Amino acid sequence: MFHEHGWILKRAALSAERPALIDVHSETCWTYADLKDRILRWVSFFREQGYEKGERIAVYSPNNPELFAVLFACGLQGLLYVPLNWRLSQPELQALLDDCNPVLLLFHDDFEDRMDGLSAKNSISLSVIETVRETVSWQPSDLHDRSDTWMIIYTGGTTGLPKGVMLSNDAVNWNSLNTIASWGLSSRDTTISYMPLFHTGGLNALSIPLLMAGGTVVVGHKFEPTEALIATDKYEATISLFVPTMYQLMIGTSYFRQSSFPSMNVFLSGGAPCPQTVYHSFRAKGLRFKEGYGLTEAGPNNFFIDPELAERKIGSVGKSMLFNEIQVVDDQGNRCRTGEIGELLLKGPHVFSGYWNKPRETIQVMKDGWLCTGDLAKIDDDGDAFIVGRKKDMIITGGENVYPQEVEQCLVTYEGIREAAVVGFADAVWGETVVAFVAIDAEYSFDEVSLVTHCKASLASYKVPKKFIVLPELPKTHVGKIDSGSLCKMLMK
Repeated sequence: MFHEHGWILKRAALSAERPALIDVHSETCWTYADLKDRILRWVSFFREQGYEKGERIAVYSPNNPELFAVLFACGLQGLLYVPLNWRLSQPELQALLDDCNPVLLLFHDDFEDRMDGLSAKNSISLSVIETVRETVSWQPSDLHDRSDTWMIIYTGGTTGLPKGVMLSNDAVNWNSLNTIASWGLSSRDTTISYMPLFHTGGLNALSIPLLMAGGTVVVGHKFEPTEALIATDKYEATISLFVPTMYQLMIGTSYFRQSSFPSMNVFLSGGAPCPQTVYHSFRAKGLRFKEGYGLTEAGPNNFFIDPELAERKIGSVGKSMLFNEIQVVDDQGNRCRTGEIGELLLKGPHVFSGYWNKPRETIQVMKDGWLCTGDLAKIDDDGDAFIVGRKKDMIITGGENVYPQEVEQCLVTYEGIREAAVVGFADAVWGETVVAFVAIDAEYSFDEVSLVTHCKASLASYKVPKKFIVLPELPKTHVGKIDSGSLCKMLMK
């Protein structure tokens, strides 16, 4: 009888000797047969402990291949996998543990000294698996429903306490099938992954889809730009995802300038809008580069665009994939006209089941089967989508709408500006005024008059920032996005 999680064991049978997971730092390689063995050892361990379907297994660990073994073992046993953001403070971590109430907290040996002060029903090192020698011949003792939750991934919490996003068997598997079919992934593909494995980008953007397809996932720990680029060539990666801040560091390395990256089919950017300067750096080397769009609650993969088209339509994420739908609506819920900006809505089997312990918040974002993303988008005459920014970030100054992303893209084209973020600040006359935070390369000095002139050449006057604040570096969230909430707090002081 079919079982939703059995596919990883079937993949192991089909691709037993092919490399499944490689650790960048130890250079350890697990074949699919090795991965199967590790998964079944964890299944044995969970059964020995008597854990029951629906109970939570929390994991506190940096990136490493073992996490995938735990993840799939949880799926086979009907347990809920809960990866924790290891960058959080102890009080923040404890709040997540209190929320999901796991029967077990698995931690990496490197984090043992951080465990003091954290309270869980039971905690044990991931290395316990080395003591489990006998493995089971897995047969599903309880056929799980496809709507059962497989994992709970906590959001970044930039607008409040993190919410636990419940992803079902169907949501994860449909995202993988949709990605494989729409993006053309196969067993010939290899990805370099430095995206955190407590985040949907690290798990569901490429890693799980590639394992379903029989490809190879090369896992990096702490991101270092030159190391990531060397690994790209060493392991002959074909497709990889990084966030814009990672790319900005990568294009500044000598290794980026010297290598042609012959194995790479396409570099993907996600997590935040990508500066046009990054596009231009890859185009200058003849490398294919494009952006995607997603969120923890959906996928995270939702669109496909051919790299050649992406080069002509910088900033576009293309059209919706094979097995999901999109629409852009105005404040009254009506479909927007071509080119009109509105809120992006998503629908498909890859959408989340709801927020853990938060039914009211779930109802607020689900409308007639559509997920209201809170992101603003527009669709052009060809049906290709452009993400404009967050609805909550839109600035209204003197009755005019200003989308921070448009201003930020203009700012980073000014020579010497490494990063830029635009926010609105309350103003008694205009309602809000446009404020820009910029980080300047060390060899450049800040010239506000020249920068304003640069902005006026491509922006309407009401969009030009009225105030510039120079910082050594802009604050980031745990996934590398610029933290606009922290910037707004700076203005309040």
